[in-house]
Amino acid sequence: MYQSFDVTARPEQGPPRLAALRQELAAEGLDGFLVPRADAHQGEYVAPRDERLAWLTGFTGSAGFCAVLQDIAGVFIDGRYRTQVKRQVAAEYTPVPWPEVQLAVWLKQQLPQGGKVGFDPWLHAAGQIASLTKELQGSGITLTQCDNLVDRIWADQPAPPMNPVTAHPLEYAGESAAEKCARLATGLRDAGQSAAVITLPDSIMWLLNIRGSDVARNPVAHGFAILHDDARVDLFMAAEKLAGLDGHFDSSVRLHAPEDFLTALAALDGQVAADSGTLPQIVADTLGDRLSPSGDPCALPKARKNKAEIAGSAAAHLRDGAAVVETLAWLDAQAPGTLTEIDVVRQLEANRRKDPALRDISFETIAGTGENGAVMHYRVTEETNTTLQDGHLLVLDSGGQYLDGTTDITRTIAIGTPGAEERAAFTRVLQGMIAMSRLRWPKGLAGRDIEAVGRMPLWLAGQDFNHGLGHGVGAYLSVHEGPQRLARTSHVPLEPGMILSNEPGYYREGAFGIRLENLLVVEPAAGLDSSDPERDMLAWRTLTYAPIDRRLVAVDMLSTEERDWLNAYHREVAALIGPRLSPDAKRWLDAATTPL
Repeated sequence: MYQSFDVTARPEQGPPRLAALRQELAAEGLDGFLVPRADAHQGEYVAPRDERLAWLTGFTGSAGFCAVLQDIAGVFIDGRYRTQVKRQVAAEYTPVPWPEVQLAVWLKQQLPQGGKVGFDPWLHAAGQIASLTKELQGSGITLTQCDNLVDRIWADQPAPPMNPVTAHPLEYAGESAAEKCARLATGLRDAGQSAAVITLPDSIMWLLNIRGSDVARNPVAHGFAILHDDARVDLFMAAEKLAGLDGHFDSSVRLHAPEDFLTALAALDGQVAADSGTLPQIVADTLGDRLSPSGDPCALPKARKNKAEIAGSAAAHLRDGAAVVETLAWLDAQAPGTLTEIDVVRQLEANRRKDPALRDISFETIAGTGENGAVMHYRVTEETNTTLQDGHLLVLDSGGQYLDGTTDITRTIAIGTPGAEERAAFTRVLQGMIAMSRLRWPKGLAGRDIEAVGRMPLWLAGQDFNHGLGHGVGAYLSVHEGPQRLARTSHVPLEPGMILSNEPGYYREGAFGIRLENLLVVEPAAGLDSSDPERDMLAWRTLTYAPIDRRLVAVDMLSTEERDWLNAYHREVAALIGPRLSPDAKRWLDAATTPL
């Protein structure tokens, strides 16, 4: 299987590691050290070598950091991980709600007399350090660059990944690497910039039409790149990763060892574009006043999928939808009390693996039943594996990495007979999903401007959820892709070709969880009779097709428009997915999509 169920970190491992780290603090004359969940490339997901936060604390979430002082160690986590962190860290660690509590404020409280806080300049973005430095002014607290102290005490730290890189075919990419480089180089010249530094792995993969496997579940390879204003590219990546790419790169791509990266940066002339939000501090220091923090030039072009990428994603979603429906049909045929969460994960992966285009799952499948469903990023292990009981809800959030697209789908499923309270909450989540799916909005709006639409049914009942409504998704790339998001913090205007998730939820700690998720692509709105013909409008097209559990829908809570949308969606599911199914699953789907 792609997914394992091993326990990767235990709370009891944290305290002795924390004590060893504090010994290093004392030896270095430091009062604190910052441990982020990050690597030198500043992507969201990291290789085992860079799982320093999990190794030190036991917390395995995909975002967060630890501030280790001599008498307190704060684990900073956002709303997605408030329940998870309680299960994973020992009492020696103090969970800190972030961003409600900012690091600078916390440090001032804990170090009222000032102090020196160390950090690894490869693992912190320049923008983060600049902001933190400003907020600490006058406090007597200084930030000090130093070697990574966790690496000193991690005796069996894994080696850096050295997996082979492959070419991404033009039929899926839709544009050659040379064309992308030329297009972006024109933008650099227009902005008066001589080059751009690219550290994000998915940006490099997209730009050069390559894929890798250095990070689990994400088809990326670690490296750095410099794009010049004449469309030449210097790629800094271990030669052994590139051994199988003969003929893929033309003469405009020059290959270098990763250790030559900083030397090459120092030799650059003119203004150099980069994203200060992801650029490691050591790279910013090397560039000095040549740094132009105008952003990663790949970010928006990568987010605006071309026709080939959208077509590939749509095709991948249909095949993925069939695998999900086969699993749902199988699950519904089993009696409550006879299956566990791991059974469901294994069955779903087995159904996905029937597709020869599958290269991996797109993240660790979330299969949380009962109170595990309230852990938003729950990962089942042999120790937490729970039986699906009558009256439970099962949150099943999963996806696949296919050669032609990346998928991400969540369904909440009734096990046996659901309760009235669960049905009411589920219906509000469904109403939020429908409201966003039906939305049309003026061009130029960002995720922050429309995200509340998907929350309104829950808000009216005094409920909410502690995660964004949606994230961007790559084209056989990262399942979480920026800069587009459906979130209160997203200022990036939504544009045609962007793919985002639509995933409202509701979670009651210790009881149950609910989430529904489809992927949508932004398109120009069609068929509008507008009294304002000069106003361009955008709309969504749904990519994800799988039935929504009718047993959990309180039909009397739905408006006519909401019921009509659900019935129309189910007609499409039956028409598009039905022909791809086994006879038994086809019969199940016909019943599951019966109109309300």
